[in-house]
Parts: sequence; structure tokens; C-alpha cells
Amino acid sequence: MIQLPQDFMIRMQDMLGEAYPAFLRSYEEEKVQALRVNTLKGTREDCLKKAPFVNLNVVPWEENGFYFNNKDNNIALGKYPFHEAGVYYIQEPSAMAPAAYLEAQPNEYVLDLCAAPGGKTTQIASYMKNEGLLVCNEIHPTRAKILSENVERMGICNALVTNETPQHLTEIFGTYFNRILVDAPCSGEGMFRKNEEACSAWSLENIQLCADRQDEILDCADRMLCPGGRLVYSTCTFAPAENEGSIARFLKRHSEYQILEARKYDGMASGVPLWAHSNIEALRQTIRLYPHLICGEGHYVAVLQKQGEVQNGYQNFPAIGLQKGIPIKEAKEFLQFQQETLQIDLTIEAQECLLKFGDQLYLMPQKMPSIKGLKVLRAGLHLGTLKKNRFEPSHALALALKKSDVQRTMELGTVEAARAYLGGMTLNYSGEKGWHLITFQGYSIGWGKLAGQTMKNHYPKGLRKV
Repeated sequence: MIQLPQDFMIRMQDMLGEAYPAFLRSYEEEKVQALRVNTLKGTREDCLKKAPFVNLNVVPWEENGFYFNNKDNNIALGKYPFHEAGVYYIQEPSAMAPAAYLEAQPNEYVLDLCAAPGGKTTQIASYMKNEGLLVCNEIHPTRAKILSENVERMGICNALVTNETPQHLTEIFGTYFNRILVDAPCSGEGMFRKNEEACSAWSLENIQLCADRQDEILDCADRMLCPGGRLVYSTCTFAPAENEGSIARFLKRHSEYQILEARKYDGMASGVPLWAHSNIEALRQTIRLYPHLICGEGHYVAVLQKQGEVQNGYQNFPAIGLQKGIPIKEAKEFLQFQQETLQIDLTIEAQECLLKFGDQLYLMPQKMPSIKGLKVLRAGLHLGTLKKNRFEPSHALALALKKSDVQRTMELGTVEAARAYLGGMTLNYSGEKGWHLITFQGYSIGWGKLAGQTMKNHYPKGLRKV
């Protein structure tokens, strides 16, 4: 049995009343696990047909999410080659709800303000279908790096990954975004069953610190949301001060917002205005997820809409303008690689869509904001490295491409062969020399370069599985 903090149990008993014993018993049960199929890589049906999953059940609020049990599966799904290929993302099921309620669409401007490690960002990206601009931000540098790595693994092309404070982002963007997700830093009570270390870090004082921080973050989000835009606020805590309280305080400061009534799935509970010492009845339209009522951990979700409408001719235009790319002719090494290796033209939709960071080349999302003054980890799709008289493609490019996008591929026919490649093994192969996209069951997992009958392994050394 998890040793829950005494003050936490007293408060939860007061909140839940007769339901408290059932809530307490949920901590004796095993945590549930889930994964989400990445539709940027292919259809859900294709993944489920090829993957070695058994006894999957759909997560009600995410059609591409599935519960799984490691006892029913003979493999560790986090170590299966599909995971490295970004075919699915292992994600706590309750954590799939906020991005689902955001309802991001292709060709929109979307911000995930507190984005690491990237589960919700990659979920949003799948809804956007690599069209539009997704800014995903994380204030902590180490966590921002993990976020960037997950964006790469999932084959996302339209993301700008930043490592900034929310306050600084407001200076850059103004009322720029159609939708903003604030998955706020919180006291983490909802993760006690999943992460026992969260128990030892819990305190009443920390709840107040988190609530104050949430107020600041939400005010920043307001300054970046365009008229008529949608703001989804979420936490993984039960604390009223951080849930109904945060929303009530926000609405008191920003009367131009209303709480939208979101669909509640079986087991989802309503927010309680009384817990926020508020008479805002619309707080009942917010959502609480409890581990004794649903298959998942604790979460809170509120869906808000900003008053107003986007006028005809309204332009999402950041305060410091758009990023200017280099003329395409300045990347002749890449153009030669593209002609020799790809079946598609990555630069066909825009003439100045390439961005250089030193010798690193990126394909920017269309109408990307200027990155001047921003700490940027990833500015769209990392294409690769410009070297003297040659171009070396990046791992990110491999994971963003489909088999039909390239001229030459090498299919790894077995799990053992795929694991050998992921471990850095050189492969024997007969074929046309040059760059080959290495695939497993049709999904790309990296690059190889064939010379003679030796396929040199270009899977990144830092990612290799021993």
C-alpha cells in the first residue's frame, strides 16, 4: 500500500465522503497502462494489424488510444521496434484527455505551453496532420530536450520547440494562437499511484506555490490567445486550489472567457464550485478524473473559450514578424541529395522555407515566427547536415518520411534484424549504392548508406540499444 500523506487523506475524505473508501482502495490496484497510435506514421488499422498487441481496449476519450496489459503481451512494448519508429507513444490514459478536448485542427496556430515530456504535444500534432504551426514550449532545459527528442521520434514536421518562460513568449507572439493547452505544473496528487516519489514531495505549502504559478501561466496564455480561441487547462492533481480554484480566479480576472460544456465520458465527474468557494455554476462543466471511477490516474480538465470572433482578413502575425529562410539555391548539397534519394520535393510549397543553424539545415513550417531572441531546440523538420560537397540526412528526416517518399529502402524482415540495426550493427545487403531508408514492417526507423554489399548503419549512437 502506498503511504499517502496524512493531510492529503484528510482532505480527500472530506471531499469525497462516502466514495472515499473506494478511492482509497484504488491505490491497492495496479496502475493501468495505455498507448496511442501515431497516425502521422500511418492508419490506426495498419498499426494494429502489424503490431504484436493482444487484448487492447479503446480509451473512451481518444479513438487512437488503447489500454494494454504487459502480462497479456509477451514483449515489452517500450522496447519493441515500433516504439523507436514512433508508431505509437506510451501514454497514461487520463493524460490523453486534455489534448483531445483541445480539438486542434490542421492549418491552425496552436501552443502547448508546458509541453514536456511531449505526450500531449505529439497527440496534438497527430490531429494537425503536420499542417499549420505547433509551438511546444518547456521552461526546464533538460525536459525541453526530452520534448524535442519525442517530437523527432514521432515524425512531426510542423513543430517549433522552445525553451522559454511563458512571460517571454507573450512578448514574441501577442494574440497569435487559435488554441492553447496549459497542462500546468502542479502538486501531482493524481500521480501518487503511478509515481510514489510524488508523495514524498507533497505538501500543503507546495499546493499554494503551484496555484500561484498557475495563475501566472494562465495570464500569459490569455495574452497569446486570439479572439474566439480555445484554452484548455489541465492538471494531474485533486487539489481544489489548483483546479476549480485556478479557473475561478482566472475568470474573475478575465471576464471575457466562458467555460464550455465538454462531453463527459462514463466515470468522469464534474467540478465542484463549492470547493473553489465560488458561485460560478459553470465550474460543474469542468471535468475531474478519479482512479476509482475511470481506468486511469487523477486529472482535471477545463475547456474555456475567449470572447469574440476572428474578423475577415485577420492574420496570425507574431510581434517580431516571420522568420526569413535562405534561398534554396544556397543548399545545393541538399537539393542534390533530394534528387538522388527522394521521390518527393520537400521545398515545393515555399521558396524560402529552409533555415540554417550553422551547418544544420531545417525545413520550416510555413509562416514560422521569427526565432530571434528565442531559445529554440527545433525549428520544424531537421533535414540534416551540410558538409563540404555533400549532405548527410538527419534521423529526424528518416522518421518523417514514408517508404513511398524515397527511391531506395531496405526492409528488415524480422524483429531480430530490427534490433540488430537499432543496436548499431552493420548489415549485409545487395542493391544500388547510396542512401537507403531502413524500414521495419513498412515503417521507417533510420538511414543506411550502401557501399558494395555493406550497409553502413546511420542510426544515432546516442539512441542505440545494446
